Amino acid sequence: MKRSTIAVMNTKGGVGKSTLVLAVAETLTAIYNKSVLVIDSDSQASVSSMLMTSMRLHKLQSEATTIVDLLANTVLQQQPLDWPKYVVAGSSDIDDATGLYLIPSDMQLTLFEREVSKESQHGALRSTIHELLDGVRSAFDIVLIDCPPGLSVLTESWLREADFHISPTKPDYISVCGLEVFRRFKALNPEMGFAENLGVVINLMDPNGAQDRDYDAWLRARAENRCFAQPIHRSVALQHITQFSPEGRSWLGKYPGAVGIAIKSIAGEILQRIEASDREKAAEATAASTPAIGPSPADETTKVASAS
Repeated sequence: MKRSTIAVMNTKGGVGKSTLVLAVAETLTAIYNKSVLVIDSDSQASVSSMLMTSMRLHKLQSEATTIVDLLANTVLQQQPLDWPKYVVAGSSDIDDATGLYLIPSDMQLTLFEREVSKESQHGALRSTIHELLDGVRSAFDIVLIDCPPGLSVLTESWLREADFHISPTKPDYISVCGLEVFRRFKALNPEMGFAENLGVVINLMDPNGAQDRDYDAWLRARAENRCFAQPIHRSVALQHITQFSPEGRSWLGKYPGAVGIAIKSIAGEILQRIEASDREKAAEATAASTPAIGPSPADETTKVASAS
């Protein structure tokens, strides 16, 4: 399986996006033994606060070692990209998640995006994102990018430069509309490139709610959604995983019962879908490089001589 970068986003907020990034990242490293980098590109810094204590996050923000500082120094100050400086190790409260790393975020990210628009630095931003993802792709098996809701210039850069995208959604009307807006946005300017759709994760579902089951069926009926087989049900355990535990814990202690089964299934399916995409692209490349089989010049000469 090739090393891959995955942007996680929905134009609608409140769909459990950051929680999904956290759970998938910890499961990929603790259960599937992958090296994982989480890039927190949401100004709310939700996944950053889930992966470390508030004091540690505050210290990193005070030391100017967040995604905001990385991008501002490179895009606005035109300094060389030095991404390893911003990568934080030991970013999990799970004992076995030693392969998980983080580039944290800061609320100043919204101000950075304003400066990018003000200075018309959209091209420089996308070039920096391209260079950054090329660099981290060589160092980590999986890179998960926690994008903010909406379609900002920064989110668009991630979506156009990442290998894949995943769209978590709640089974409700507004979230489904968010997917449709995203689908229309993706169809714009196809010449600029776009991440491949890895699929939709149905999140925060009420297993006993008839309306939720109807929306689940509606989402799965559209083949282009590529819904993951396992939905994630709303539960108390799911709420607790967002709270960082300084004492540490096992993966099973953090993801018990049904929530652990669901997250493990989704993480495994992500790896399977990446491998399937790799095989499909390899087959297409082989077919494109294989010359068409036709009559050789000698055969044509023989046919002309026989006709004479």
